[in-house]
Amino acid sequence: MAGINSAPLSTKPHFALLDGLRGVAALAIVIFHFMEWVYPDPSRNFIAHGFLAVDFFFCLSGFVIAYAYDDRIRRLGLAAFFRLRLIRLHPLVILGSVVGLLGFLFDPFAAQPGLLNRANLWLTFVCSICLIPLPIMKERAFNLFSLNAPAWSLFWEYVANILYALVLYRISRRNLSLLIVLATAVLCLVSYRAGNLLGGWAGSNFWDGGARVAYSFLVGLFIYRANWIFKNNLGFVAVAGLLLLAFFMPFTRWNWLTELIIVLLYFPALIAVGAGATVSAGLEKLCVFLGRLSYPLYMTHYGAMWIFGSYLASHKPDTLHLSLIVITGAIVLSGFAYLVLLVYDEPSRRYLAVRLLPSSKPETGRPK
Repeated sequence: MAGINSAPLSTKPHFALLDGLRGVAALAIVIFHFMEWVYPDPSRNFIAHGFLAVDFFFCLSGFVIAYAYDDRIRRLGLAAFFRLRLIRLHPLVILGSVVGLLGFLFDPFAAQPGLLNRANLWLTFVCSICLIPLPIMKERAFNLFSLNAPAWSLFWEYVANILYALVLYRISRRNLSLLIVLATAVLCLVSYRAGNLLGGWAGSNFWDGGARVAYSFLVGLFIYRANWIFKNNLGFVAVAGLLLLAFFMPFTRWNWLTELIIVLLYFPALIAVGAGATVSAGLEKLCVFLGRLSYPLYMTHYGAMWIFGSYLASHKPDTLHLSLIVITGAIVLSGFAYLVLLVYDEPSRRYLAVRLLPSSKPETGRPK
């Protein structure tokens, strides 16, 4: 997840369509999280593979990190690079933890709200804002980050960024290819063993997340460095539709294989096609907006999911009411994310950039 930060980058082309795809993927994650509460049996869930949006994020992140930093990280230095990434990513790590804590303490539908040992609760909160995995809350299914479950992918994003700055930015394409082959083998083993690629979010499947980020992030780097950008006239609507097909793919006993095909081949192809697609002026504005919205939406929506789950358990609404709740909830959460973007995220990044990077402009919301 990278951002444009200095004058030399202003001369580079901006991949607006990729911004839009990131926004579509974030919205798909929100709908998926609603629907996995409604249909615990994934075979009944129309967006049962929405969780693969995380693998798409990882691949897009590798592409954009290479785009934004390959030609300037030596000039920046490690300290400046890490400051840039913290400024870009961490304000919402903190806010997402706060939102999750408030949701846990004030869930109006929970049978026994907030009855966790207080010392463990505050330890969980501190670890959450510091992005330290701590899967100790039974009330939150032993998530790595119990107060904001999606933060597990940010943990691995940080790991990928650190490895990029220490090693990956300097290795040759040949050696990068060898790493991709190794990561492919590991990901295949993970998928076959687990029967799917859903892991990474809990203590019991912690290392599955490492396998997922390793392959997709490395392939994203390779796509950019190999210049696998295929010029085309598909446009945003068509490419976004192709992305959604992956999330709507039926859930079957062959998931371990079909999900592998999506992650190993389909998502990298979409990145290459999306980077080369043309976007009309009107849709370009929409893509930029969706790109700005995606990270705040991803990092602030999950507190509402636990409240939704408590509501389902206590009220058992019918299908019509559930449909209205999910649609309204997605809209409200998107509106809240936009408010967070304007009132908290962008101002925080500007504030931190002025103090930590006095000679630089703050990273913008695109690309991330």
